[in-house]
Amino acid sequence: MKKRKNPWLIAFRLRTLPLAFAAIFLGTALAIFNGYFNVWVFLLALLTAFALQILSNLANDYGDSQKGTDNAQRIGPARAMQSGILTARQMMDGIIAFGAIALLSGSTLLFVVSGLNLPIMLIFLLIGFASIYASIKYTVGDDAYGYSGFGDIFVFIFFGIVAVGGTAFLHQHQTIASSLLPAAAFGLLSVGVLNVNNMRDLLNDKASNKITIPVRLGIRNARIYHSILIVVALLFLIIYTQVTFQYCTQWLFLLSLPLFGFHLYKILTIKTYNEFDPLLKQLAILSTVTAVVFGLGLIIAVL
Repeated sequence: MKKRKNPWLIAFRLRTLPLAFAAIFLGTALAIFNGYFNVWVFLLALLTAFALQILSNLANDYGDSQKGTDNAQRIGPARAMQSGILTARQMMDGIIAFGAIALLSGSTLLFVVSGLNLPIMLIFLLIGFASIYASIKYTVGDDAYGYSGFGDIFVFIFFGIVAVGGTAFLHQHQTIASSLLPAAAFGLLSVGVLNVNNMRDLLNDKASNKITIPVRLGIRNARIYHSILIVVALLFLIIYTQVTFQYCTQWLFLLSLPLFGFHLYKILTIKTYNEFDPLLKQLAILSTVTAVVFGLGLIIAVL
């Protein structure tokens, strides 16, 4: 008899964690390329990113279930509350637990990083609270911003600028302007992942009054918007590499260009909403691999 999967593992959506890892790895690689590295920053930033990602997944499950967006018409894997394997009370307990873990690990990260002055520590504490708040308010509450089309902005800021750029800053204790290009690039790729999800769910989201960017734009313009996200992200990586070039391994990420081209071809030509589902996983994997290869290229360049 097939063993039943732990309901919490389903709710955690572990398949989303590689993107969180890629953000922290990329930020660390940028710092190494600039001559800085702190193993505790890497490990604690990674723990914090994982906790925030799981927190966001649990809150999304809870919020969409409470609002009726997770229903029989929704395309994609069944959510934990939707399928009845976790109750609303259990899910709220999980949200509180992972909010506490994210706060504890993030606070520890700031206190083990030597050399940060008090104003900088306070700024990062505020960013930490904002990350937790934003993770929860994406779908939870009457004023959930994910239901008003602002989810893309959140993902760009917190998955790109904060996760990548913030990690690099904590290693370096300074902002190096050029590093914002890869941070923005990863933020745009992460928005692309969200956009595929929202294109897939467009009809159900519209019926549930969840006004995502694809609902606002319509499917045709949402595909164009998606293409712009991917192309601009890759241009940012190319510009950064050109500006900071030291060694040929920095161009390894270009091997992913044909795969991104194929992805965009599929996005622009598929006919049914169901066909977006496999492209969601495809882009998540491709974005993760690209960020890791880009980071490895930077690390090898300075070895």
